Amino acid sequence: MLDLTGEPHHDGSALYVSTQAPRLGEMVRLRLRVPRGAEPDAVYVRSTPDAEPHYDRAAVVDQDEHRTLYEASVRVANPVVRYRWLLTSAAARNAADPATGYRWVTGTGVHDHDVPDAFDFTLSTHPAPPAWVADALVYQIFPDRFARSAAADGRPTPAWARAASWDEPVDYHMPEVSRQLYGGDLDGIVEHLDHIVDLGFNTLYLTPFFPAPSNHRYDATSFTHVDPLLGGDEALIRLTAAAHERGLRVVGDLTTNHSGNTHEWFVAASAAPDAPERSFYYFNDDGSYLGWYDVKTLPKFRFGPELLGRLASGPQSVAARWLAEPFHLDGWRIDVANMTGRHDGDDENLRVAAGLRATLDAVRPDGVLIAEHCHDASSDLAGQGWHGAMNYAGFLRPVWFWLRPASDEAAPDGERTFLGVPGAIPRLPGTSAYATMRQFQAVTPWRAVCASWSLLCSHDTPRIRTVLHDPALVAVAAGLLFTFPGTPMVFAGDEIGGEGVRGEDARRPMPWGHPERWDADALETYRALARLRGASDALKRGSLRWLAVGDDALAYVRETADEAVLCLASRAPHAPLVVAAHALGLPDGASLPTIHGDAAPLTVSEGTVTLPAHGPSFHLWKIR
Repeated sequence: MLDLTGEPHHDGSALYVSTQAPRLGEMVRLRLRVPRGAEPDAVYVRSTPDAEPHYDRAAVVDQDEHRTLYEASVRVANPVVRYRWLLTSAAARNAADPATGYRWVTGTGVHDHDVPDAFDFTLSTHPAPPAWVADALVYQIFPDRFARSAAADGRPTPAWARAASWDEPVDYHMPEVSRQLYGGDLDGIVEHLDHIVDLGFNTLYLTPFFPAPSNHRYDATSFTHVDPLLGGDEALIRLTAAAHERGLRVVGDLTTNHSGNTHEWFVAASAAPDAPERSFYYFNDDGSYLGWYDVKTLPKFRFGPELLGRLASGPQSVAARWLAEPFHLDGWRIDVANMTGRHDGDDENLRVAAGLRATLDAVRPDGVLIAEHCHDASSDLAGQGWHGAMNYAGFLRPVWFWLRPASDEAAPDGERTFLGVPGAIPRLPGTSAYATMRQFQAVTPWRAVCASWSLLCSHDTPRIRTVLHDPALVAVAAGLLFTFPGTPMVFAGDEIGGEGVRGEDARRPMPWGHPERWDADALETYRALARLRGASDALKRGSLRWLAVGDDALAYVRETADEAVLCLASRAPHAPLVVAAHALGLPDGASLPTIHGDAAPLTVSEGTVTLPAHGPSFHLWKIR
């Protein structure tokens, strides 16, 4: 077991940083927690104003029998400030382990040697995400497969599509994968908003609603209106109004990396070499063009001032149109945001992100901007563009890799993979999951970590139920989802045990007419965890402090100044984790009531707390 209770701790939460939105030139108060009895001779904060190291000495501001709090103030000299802590001790330097007299504290933990600045903590003067993001619980909907209103029966099937009955199995192989049209629409979503509210969710994320010759609609023919197959513009107006009446926000999905090859801009560009839209794409002299991943139905955008203004930046842009009246979207998820504006020697990604953000701030100041990003998004999250990213790399992958069953048969056609990554899904120990999560959090500004969407699966991946098989393991994954920093995002159907061996197969219609297919236990687990998170500031806004990590168990605390919750995730039976009481700030005899899971309340005895050893299981206890 990796015992982390003796480590000093700092993160970007309000418990340790005085403001999440500092101004240039402002003094920001930073705090470091050191277990009692492990205090060094001196504590410093090292920042790098104008890229030159600078040290500010910290002073003790609070102390009890469990921990000492150090505080230093750092001047925000640049738009983005990186900092770390230095702990020194003359006595330790002369002891048997001299390294303990020289320690750095960065986002990855405590180091007894010099480490690169990449893992330093971050302060950003760029505007912070809107306050409501901390409270958000996101429910993802793939419109064609969520619900079908009666109005859908009167709509003709377009030539590119094949009408499918709602109970027909999904054919996820080419060419049927994009042709099957089940007829889900926006009014169908309206009819089931009560289900989403009852679950405890408060934000809808819709995959694209623009007209397109496919069921997924990522190959839009226009950005100027809603697909008539979904009910047209009026249906979106009805949906956002009905959602807002119920306290739900609605986030749309915009493709800034490409259009479809039937898009009105691409048609104009193909028809006339001197058309202004010609500059929107990568055309060769012979008339051929660049498709995203060389897919010719998805011609890639080439950004210049004209396209930037038409699509992303300014009050007349596509992005602005749908944020404003009468549609009132509450933000955008940007498809393939990591590749947007990037090709060979071109890199306009930051310009596009900043343009979208400026549009959002002007038209919908309380809106959110989320980037689709499947690996390390940290370099794009300094704050002037995306508020956050879809956290595949720093959350989904380590959760999958840790919880994957020890005995696991190959998926049909070898298709249960992660977004095309070669090889089978590995099974790794808890120490690997911990290291991955901590390292990705370290390189990402805290407020971007919290605004990013944590997820267990999406319309682009296998379902979590198919990856893990065991409902008990899925319940552990859900526990991690709702208790980690970040915005939980659930793909519609996860809450009832939906399955799928790959992304396209995961887009199975919601079985509204077949409640016997619903996993009632899964539904109750998701509902209980969503409501727990919704009621807990510690789970929504608190710091994350790791306590202990083993091959089969992870223990951590989420806490604010007024609330603290102890979390234990176990994938299998394991040796009991014994946690020092000082890490919980509790005296002998104190009791921790259980607030989730089947374990008994905990009691502090002789300076320790022994956590239960059974699994798969997920438990929460109230510390204060």
